[in-house]
Amino acid sequence: MPDGASLSLSLHSSIHEIDPKDWTLCAGTENPFVSHAFLSAVEDSGSAGSRTGWLPQHAVLRDEAGAVQAIVPLYAKSHSYGEYVFDHGWANAFERAGGSYYPKLQAAVPFSPVPGPRLLRRPGSPVPMTALAQALAQACEELDLSSVHVTFCREEEWAALAEVGWLPRIGTQFHWSNAGYGSFDDFLGAMSSRKRKSIRRERRDAQAAGLTFRTLRGAEITRSLWDVFFGFYQSTVDRKWGSAYLTRRFFPMLSERLADRVVLMMAFDGKTPVAAALNLIGADTLYGRNWGCRGDWPFLHFELCYYQAIDFAIAEGLARVEAGAQGEHKIQRGYLPQPTFSAHWIRHRGLRRAIGQFLDEERPAILQQMEALSTLSPFKEDS
Repeated sequence: MPDGASLSLSLHSSIHEIDPKDWTLCAGTENPFVSHAFLSAVEDSGSAGSRTGWLPQHAVLRDEAGAVQAIVPLYAKSHSYGEYVFDHGWANAFERAGGSYYPKLQAAVPFSPVPGPRLLRRPGSPVPMTALAQALAQACEELDLSSVHVTFCREEEWAALAEVGWLPRIGTQFHWSNAGYGSFDDFLGAMSSRKRKSIRRERRDAQAAGLTFRTLRGAEITRSLWDVFFGFYQSTVDRKWGSAYLTRRFFPMLSERLADRVVLMMAFDGKTPVAAALNLIGADTLYGRNWGCRGDWPFLHFELCYYQAIDFAIAEGLARVEAGAQGEHKIQRGYLPQPTFSAHWIRHRGLRRAIGQFLDEERPAILQQMEALSTLSPFKEDS
């Protein structure tokens, strides 16, 4: 391992091989998606495993005394689905040239395009991120795999990985920021008149459908409601021609382990649930995740996933709402473009050179696109 014999890296096929106290010490408590509770629910529910092609290979870096210095949530992948940082083109090109792109290693949160820490270091650890990066690259070589990918990481991790030769990539998401609003009307007051009227009309039309809305948290979400939500989740997957990675057991298991950090925003037609949006609460952020609906209700998606989320964040004093991947339509609803970061270590020199050239062209194009999208902001110029 790098930095001499004083450090050793081990890979673990289950999160339960790692002491939860060590995991929590390294991961912290700010981001629920890298918590032991969340990732163990993903594994224990059968959502991440051989069925879905996400095999846990969590990396643990220890010092010469055996003390855990860093942890990486890591998976061996036999495909590129459920990642939201698309490398299918890289895989196809390499395999056409006679190479084997899969399996690969993925440092990520399965099925969740949520930015956050990926190189989880013990507070005060003297081990630099670059040592962990070098250890992951060496493990990839020893396992005879094609590559390691650290996706939706923090910018400082991205920069540290680039320092030791990893290929840096950026993407775009759309996040809402709380400018100290006291109410939803305060938020609307920061917008141009035309955009303000548009949102009010959408909320009015959603409310006029005769639905009632409830925000449920923790123990308020019963097992029967989770069963209903799983049906919504499946219907969304079916419409998008995707794969239902998350199992029925995952949602109640998540609720048990994360308790009040789980928020379910639901719409009812009378006593019948017709739609719901799942959110998790971080230290200062509301993270919107899965959503589903049965029936055709005007603007219901916007109401549950965007506006109710803003209402909740303002009431709870949260700084941000992150409503998932993609969606330029979010801009006019107050969610502005923000960069996301990933880094890629490619073992084959020729493939690494080709991908590096591609990313050198892609990065300025994405930054230019973000700048153009920012001009579509619905906010007044002085806001």
